[in-house]
Amino acid sequence: MQTQAMIMTSEILVMFVILVITAMLFARISEFLKVPDVVLYLLAGIIIGPSMLNLVSIDHYPLGNQLILTFGSAFILYEGGREVKLRVLNDIKTSVSLLATLGVMISATLVGFAAIYIFKIPMIYGLLLGAVVASTDPATLVPVFKKIKIKERVKQTVISESAFNDAVGAILVVAILAVINSGTFSLVGNLKTLGIMIFGGVGVGIAVGVLFSFLISDTKYGYFHDFAPILSLVTVATSFVLAEELGGSGYMATFVTGLICGNKKVFKLWVPETDFVSQMHFRETVALLMRMSIFVLLGTHVDFVSLAKYWQQSLVFVLLLMLVARPISVLICTLPDRKVKWSSKELMFIMWVRETGVIPAALSSMIVAMKMPYSDIISSAVFMTILVTLLIQASTTKMFADKLGLLEPNEDFEREKKLKPLLG
Repeated sequence: MQTQAMIMTSEILVMFVILVITAMLFARISEFLKVPDVVLYLLAGIIIGPSMLNLVSIDHYPLGNQLILTFGSAFILYEGGREVKLRVLNDIKTSVSLLATLGVMISATLVGFAAIYIFKIPMIYGLLLGAVVASTDPATLVPVFKKIKIKERVKQTVISESAFNDAVGAILVVAILAVINSGTFSLVGNLKTLGIMIFGGVGVGIAVGVLFSFLISDTKYGYFHDFAPILSLVTVATSFVLAEELGGSGYMATFVTGLICGNKKVFKLWVPETDFVSQMHFRETVALLMRMSIFVLLGTHVDFVSLAKYWQQSLVFVLLLMLVARPISVLICTLPDRKVKWSSKELMFIMWVRETGVIPAALSSMIVAMKMPYSDIISSAVFMTILVTLLIQASTTKMFADKLGLLEPNEDFEREKKLKPLLG
């Protein structure tokens, strides 16, 4: 006779198998159709979700749903932190820090208040929706920038901002959820809570990042460098759980841990090359797995009735985010940075590149799983935001950069073009 624990374990495994196999099938279809894979993951989720085949739903797999969303978003934030290069960041730190903090709050506030009138929902839920979609997505942006050669400071600004603002956006959502659940709002109290979450997360992230960097380094303290890939999972779990237990933000902690681990050279720490390569491949695989699972899960949460009811309002909401909130936040956050002296073309590009992705998807799914009021509206709006920004903005990034004259010669491409006639 199966115990409750055995049943729950079996359910999680079944759910994971369904998600991964479905995601892999639709990833192949996306390659054939030449459309962003995320769009097909969302479609896959709709097909296997309650709206159609009903193979996966929150009611069937509540624990597995929460586990994938929590660990998946934490691991992706960790990977986002690793993408930030401190040496390059030093020249653009003012713009990036303002975009990732003040910029997120401006975007969240502007579209949040717009949502109140567009969807006719209470202010706190409008701000919650604004906070969910305010961050951009390094998991989407990094692959795009690997395919195009663009000015380094523009590239690093966009990628670093997206990595930082994911953590800030997650904290903002958690803070608003705390206000909703408590039913009270105190400016001093909430600012204090927000401060503890941020600085607690940063403190834990630094401590865990430094400790685990030493443990896999080639120094005398590198006792576990042979286990570098496995330790990356332990690092994420440790920083998240420890920060949450101490009252800090687990999301901020995992991001900062990634930031430290991704910049070991700055701290004069080195990892043996074989261990570095094996860890990199392992992390990429886990990140892909989590990214697939989160987007497919978001698809399973889509309520067709709500989507059919609110698709027009959701489209207006997305356009306001893309064409009004984002440009305003970029202008406010970059103009004070006199050191960098951004050109108008560079600013236009930064305004355009703001794809919504995995962290908003995970946060939206968590809100649905919590059965929050207006979660159907939030889910529909987030679904539309991801769909529109990926189909329109991600697919036109290279063309837009080319029109603005921001593309630089790709040496590898030019070399290949010259060698092609010689190779026959």
